[in-house]
Amino acid sequence: MRHPWSGLGGLPRGIWVLFAVSLVNRLGTMFLPFLVLYLTRHLGFSPGGAASMIALYGAVGIAVSPLSGRLADHWGAERVMKLSLFSSGALLILFPLARSHAAVAALTVAAAITAESFRPANLSLATHVVPPEQRKAAFSLLRLAINLGMSFGPAAGGFLAAISFPALFWVDGATSLLAGLVLVVWPVGTGAPAPVEAAPRPRERPLATALSDVRYLYFLGATLPVIFVFFQHVAALPLFLVRDLGRSPSTFGLLFSLNTLLIVLLEVPLNLATAGVPHRRTLFAGALLIAAGFGLYAVEGGLPAVVVGTVVWTFGEMVLLPGLSSYVADVAPAALRGTYMGLYSMTFSVGFAIGPWLGTVLLDGRGATFLWVSMFALGTLSALLLARVKTAGVTPG
Repeated sequence: MRHPWSGLGGLPRGIWVLFAVSLVNRLGTMFLPFLVLYLTRHLGFSPGGAASMIALYGAVGIAVSPLSGRLADHWGAERVMKLSLFSSGALLILFPLARSHAAVAALTVAAAITAESFRPANLSLATHVVPPEQRKAAFSLLRLAINLGMSFGPAAGGFLAAISFPALFWVDGATSLLAGLVLVVWPVGTGAPAPVEAAPRPRERPLATALSDVRYLYFLGATLPVIFVFFQHVAALPLFLVRDLGRSPSTFGLLFSLNTLLIVLLEVPLNLATAGVPHRRTLFAGALLIAAGFGLYAVEGGLPAVVVGTVVWTFGEMVLLPGLSSYVADVAPAALRGTYMGLYSMTFSVGFAIGPWLGTVLLDGRGATFLWVSMFALGTLSALLLARVKTAGVTPG
């Protein structure tokens, strides 16, 4: 009987280098999860002032993603990744030196510009090192690195915060620098700018070319509603669980651990098994599972319903997110993969900026049942729209 992870053996060396880079980088993820606590408890910011820095970071991230993608096409994705890791690492180490609102805002903007340049370039480079039939497995492997790192970084950050808040930034910055060194020592060796004959003509504007791709704009629009739903786990879900259901914060932590454990154990084998399934089917199934999972929170079943709902949308996450990245890699012209990935990353930034805010507003204003039914409707809308995406003859990955 074939082992469910056996397909990973056929992945090229380059994707394992990207796995190592992503894992090392994410092991030190402490800046954003603890920024509000750092600003309020260590620097004496008001809650509103601290929240405004998070909003500022998110707004800059929205603008940076397409620019980073374009730079990946022009300079080479690997070069952009190195620049992102080394510059963001240095800025994070310097961050505790900022004391005033103006200085913190300036470094927050700089950190967003440098750190958020990583994702589009990373996704773009991954598309160059794996053939189309292995892309779903490759993207799920990169998500495995992220989830493994996120299962350690924020937890370690909680202990560090009790000792020294500035140490959070030093450790986060050091892991970014270390991830950059991994890429220097073991270069992927691809993802350079496309050959001249494949690149757009000088008078063409890559971003304008991507924005004129009606098929791709439809895909981004179809994806956005379910991204709003997915990011409810950031704000509305913990508020619902603790405030409305009377559970302890540790219960939410256990739910988060359940989500991460399922992803670590099952996402890669699941995507290896579904590698040949057409995009329309996997995107439809993933979005519908996310819709159903969050919709189950409307059921009057207490904690058991919440657990079941979390398991359901976690399976949706495992199917949808690698599938979305794989679809973008398949439909993007070779010379514009960074640009396409940048717009795709920007969609997630918009979802992160709006989704949690929208969810908390609905929860406070209309109640939990209305919120979760609305999220089910939004996710189902995405599923129906994604079932009609066009690949124009591209072989699904």
